[in-house]
Amino acid sequence: MIKTSIIYIDKENIDIDRLEKSAKILKNGGTVAFPTETVYGLGANALDEDAVKKIFQAKGRPSDNPLIVHIARYEDIHRLIKELPEKAEKLINAFWPGPLTLIFKKSSLVPKSVTGGLDTVAVRMPSHPIAKALIELSSVPIAAPSANISGKPSTTKETHVLKDLKGRVDAIICGGDVDVGVESTVVDITVDTPMILRPGGVTKEELEKVIGEVEVDPAVKNSGAGEFIPKSPGMKYTHYSPNADVILISGELDNMVRGIEELRLAKESEGYRVGIMATDETKDKYKGGAIISVGKRGSLETVAANLFKVLREFDEKGVDIILAETFEERNIGQAIMNRLMKAAGHNVVRV
Repeated sequence: MIKTSIIYIDKENIDIDRLEKSAKILKNGGTVAFPTETVYGLGANALDEDAVKKIFQAKGRPSDNPLIVHIARYEDIHRLIKELPEKAEKLINAFWPGPLTLIFKKSSLVPKSVTGGLDTVAVRMPSHPIAKALIELSSVPIAAPSANISGKPSTTKETHVLKDLKGRVDAIICGGDVDVGVESTVVDITVDTPMILRPGGVTKEELEKVIGEVEVDPAVKNSGAGEFIPKSPGMKYTHYSPNADVILISGELDNMVRGIEELRLAKESEGYRVGIMATDETKDKYKGGAIISVGKRGSLETVAANLFKVLREFDEKGVDIILAETFEERNIGQAIMNRLMKAAGHNVVRV
């Protein structure tokens, strides 16, 4: 058990003296959980192999699952990568700082423990003021996956991080709730046609407005089934899973509601405690079960922001099964469905 320092910082009025303590921990090879605009991250010095190993130990994360390296200044990227393709530069100008991760050929400076043994490295520049200030103060690039126990829902609130990682890491920066709620979009820029390896806060449609055609890796659809080497976090392993079993119900909205109600009754008759992940538009249509709205169908950004929080709320309610509505896979809906599919292990009932 590690003695974890808990540091509260207001992102609107950052106390640099408090943040300096966390920066020193990173400089000295320690681990710090901190907020970003997407989810909370668990960071260590990306250039210190021993420090990076502590991330995997704290999370229980497989060592072949690559990490994302976070930087605070554009010029910091050049020592981490071999080359900067023109399309990458266009994306950087359009979306950094922000929820976009780009995959490049790595330089010799980046340890293979960061890249899962690959010759590529994933890099992003977060826009969250605490994350940016922490990286600048530490003077090192920070390798950071999401700050949760591996396989469980990502952390979007400081209470989530405290529950998962207190006693496992050196420090936790509590900086309030995050904004986006799902992890960054990951784009492989080393291939002829840039490819989305993980959908996230920047959509395919937004990317294509800047650089033209963008493909989506087939593993996004099949949740990484089969044997392959993951080039990005979130590709290969089961992720985002609450304690309860998740079943997705897919179909036209009225059919979806009816299908969830029928399945709820069937499962409750078998003695299961059932939760229903509804939306603002449908929550009053259900007759029973633990009903939680994940947001508005008319504004899927609200669903993305609440998704992991709601999965954790069902754990707190102690349900055995979560019956979840599904969403159209366009814009941010692609990222939402990617996370739900992985949480459910592709257990989908079509009605």
